[in-house]
Amino acid sequence: MPDIIQLLPDNIANQIAAGEVIQRPASAVKELLENAVDAGATEIRLIIQDAGKALVQVIDNGKGMSETDARMCFERHATSKIRHIDDLFRIRTMGFRGEALASVAAVAQVVLKTRKPDDEIGTYIEIENSVVVKQEPVATPIGTNIAMKNLFFNVPARRNFLKSNAAETRHIVDEFIRVALSFPGIFFSLTSNGQEMFHLEKGTLKQRIVQVLGNQYNARLVNVQEKTDYLNIQGFIGKPDTAKKTRGDQYFFVNNRFIRSAYLHHAVMSAYQDMIAADSFPLYVLFIDLDPSQVDINVHPTKQEIKFEDEKIVYAFVQAAIKHALAQFSITPTLEFDLDPGIQQLDAVSKPFTEDKQAAAATSPLFKNFSQKHQAHFIQPSEKSELKNWKDFFEDREQTAGGSQTSSGNTSGQKFESLLDKLKGEDIIPDYAGFLQKPADTGIPGRLQLEVDEQSRLTQLHNTYIVASTNRGFILVHQQLAHERVLYERYLKAANGKAIASQQSLFPVTLQLSAQDAVLLAELMNDLNQLGYLIEPFGAQAFVIQGTPADMDQGNEKTVIENLLEQYKHFTSELKVSKREKLVRSLAWQHAIKQGKALTEQEMKVLLQELFRCNQPNTTANGNPTYIEFKKDYLEQLFKR
Repeated sequence: MPDIIQLLPDNIANQIAAGEVIQRPASAVKELLENAVDAGATEIRLIIQDAGKALVQVIDNGKGMSETDARMCFERHATSKIRHIDDLFRIRTMGFRGEALASVAAVAQVVLKTRKPDDEIGTYIEIENSVVVKQEPVATPIGTNIAMKNLFFNVPARRNFLKSNAAETRHIVDEFIRVALSFPGIFFSLTSNGQEMFHLEKGTLKQRIVQVLGNQYNARLVNVQEKTDYLNIQGFIGKPDTAKKTRGDQYFFVNNRFIRSAYLHHAVMSAYQDMIAADSFPLYVLFIDLDPSQVDINVHPTKQEIKFEDEKIVYAFVQAAIKHALAQFSITPTLEFDLDPGIQQLDAVSKPFTEDKQAAAATSPLFKNFSQKHQAHFIQPSEKSELKNWKDFFEDREQTAGGSQTSSGNTSGQKFESLLDKLKGEDIIPDYAGFLQKPADTGIPGRLQLEVDEQSRLTQLHNTYIVASTNRGFILVHQQLAHERVLYERYLKAANGKAIASQQSLFPVTLQLSAQDAVLLAELMNDLNQLGYLIEPFGAQAFVIQGTPADMDQGNEKTVIENLLEQYKHFTSELKVSKREKLVRSLAWQHAIKQGKALTEQEMKVLLQELFRCNQPNTTANGNPTYIEFKKDYLEQLFKR
């Protein structure tokens, strides 16, 4: 039989390898920007067209390449960074494996112009599908100008898997920001379809953070600076009031390389414990510098996941550095030890602490609690405890043969009734008098029916839950989740049909966004218009909110849109949902009444009536229950009736 194993052609092997390195235009942007940084450039310009699908071009003023190097850089595993295997453990540059340009050339049409400072003329190379089409001398500035055109032109299946232009542009902006934050001493610019999105002048790290993330952080950053023999940590963290409900502004860099690490993120969160809400995320841009031999960066194609030789030490250093920074800048709560002048006149301060008083203090229970081992948690029972006579409620009384208590002279029953009256007076136990009604005749036996009319009464518990009577018992409704379901179905109907009526604003609000949020809002603008928001572009990264949904209170539309974008960017779901579905769910969450808001009787009735008009009233779009039902037979079992 003939042999069946054969070597793959170079162009196919390169395309397979490119699948790991170049997954989308943003992957090529990352590799090309990092190559420009390694070339020692002080100015790097990124130009994209059609979200990188038509063009990704990086122009730098670095050291350039010779004619031979320009040809060799497109070969697989051709690199100037590694000579011996030990060099892998001393890497401090961005690229080193020699895969980036070979992968780019395998899936795109590439044009390279480069010149070294000592050369009078540069080199021009044109490559298509890993094959050199043209090579000739060219007049070009010092540095490298590389353009990647028509990504995945030779792999149509891969091109079909790319997202919308707005989504791909967001990925490109994310990669651009990570590199720009790593090197604040380098000028960066990003131009998309002829419009400049970023123009980042050289400066300090704080200036770069403010340029990239927004001026609102200028006075809300805390410096982190810790130097040790093992590693150095520097950067900035946000004050607790900058924490957001969604992720987005969290950056870790190890030896100037952006990484993802849930382990180190946990260290940051533990340092912020009790200063921010448990479901909030603080801003941080932290740089960890340590010996390259202590970290392995060659464990992932994108080099965003790394391994530390000793993760626990790095974790402890990060946590301690952030705690120290927060304490040093008076962010954490502190105790004031200065005595008030009035305290100086008290007997305990002015009179001497004699031996008799010392002996009396040493024998006191309070002193023992602090001085004896394992006694700090012990609390002496108070004589004034309100629970002192709790057993009195259960004193044995004369009972009838059937086990019922006597109707007269029953002091225990009277005490219990008086206790209930007292609790009702303190609003601890609600009055359910209006809920015990005769079940309505629904015509459908067993079907759940609300009993919300003029005679029924609704009760709100903890400004979060609503108790409502039904024909089968009662239900406990979560007001926020119930309103989410109502709004979700309303917005979904509007998104797929007739638009929601919009109310023009007398004083339109101007919204200034970061570059990535501006790209996202531009993508969502048409759908938001369908849902009642009239939003128009107003210059670079600015928008004007001309109108809002007619049934929404005006005044907080700016906050709603900002929170909506945060919610949309970090939308999580086990199911893959469409862009419109994500928007509708995010908007319903933003507009829903939140827990903790007191509602009037009429508001509760309207909410419940609208909930049970929904197609699926018992759950939210995410699958969370909107109410819990308590049936009569279950209640009777609880009371053993």
